Amino acid sequence: MLHAGLRKVFDFNTTAGFMESGGWRLPKFAAFMVTAAETAGGIGLLLGVLTPLAACAIIAAMIDAWAVNVAAAAFWSDPFNAPFLIGVGATALLFAGAGGYSVDAKVLGRSRVSFRIAAGLLVLAIAAALLTWEALNGTNPIHFTAPQAA
Repeated sequence: MLHAGLRKVFDFNTTAGFMESGGWRLPKFAAFMVTAAETAGGIGLLLGVLTPLAACAIIAAMIDAWAVNVAAAAFWSDPFNAPFLIGVGATALLFAGAGGYSVDAKVLGRSRVSFRIAAGLLVLAIAAALLTWEALNGTNPIHFTAPQAA
């Protein structure tokens, strides 16, 4: 994730252009949001710093990235792509915690949060992804048949 985020940082105009060509409203804002989530979330997961919040950001970004990949075809045509799998991995870290060698464990004295907090952050990530998609893209990415060409 950090790699993907840094690529967007150093080539931000291409990211914003991709968002604009995809029909996103406020493409620079959308590009900033995904860049920040992938960069900060990637650093957080890599070092184990505020791991639950980092995982929440990555999950939200990967839900939208997954939606970009499946929006042009039938919903189940390619459901298990890279963003989907990265989102599953971030969800696992959200619930399992960062581990004993993480900054969270060394500084905060714990490497994981309670199940209730993890579940709440998962719901927050899903809500953030859906609200971001609807507010900035304005379409429903989930189709059971391929969309008709306009």
